[in-house]
Amino acid sequence: MSKRAEKVWDLTIAPDTVRLIVEKARTVSAAVNGDYEDGAEHEVEFDDTQDLHHHDGLAEEETEDQTERELRQIVRTLNVDEAAELIALTWIGRGDFEAGEFAEAVAEAKRRNYRPIRYLLGMPMLADWLDEGLEAIGVAAAE
Repeated sequence: MSKRAEKVWDLTIAPDTVRLIVEKARTVSAAVNGDYEDGAEHEVEFDDTQDLHHHDGLAEEETEDQTERELRQIVRTLNVDEAAELIALTWIGRGDFEAGEFAEAVAEAKRRNYRPIRYLLGMPMLADWLDEGLEAIGVAAAE
């Protein structure tokens, strides 16, 4: 975990927006389960008996798709400064930068000119890293 900053940074991106992204990212991440394919037959064991269970996954798939669309839309509406701060928060959260290097992390994110949606949604621990990044720079993860 990153060391908490002495200074509370003024963010361009609203902390509530980051928290919403965290919530959506957690939902999308929880819905992704490589052990369970939609529509597949699976053996389910209860005590000493076995049963085959067919799962069509439609309700889960619809919720997952909608949440991911919402997450993509939120990130898509961010301006350049907000997107760079969001990327910087993930880097701080995963330990690539220290909290005191927030401004440098933002500058580096702008310099690299990532596509925020593709880059951020490719991070399996996005929600955790954003939470850690917020906390590290002195913004409470949840109020």
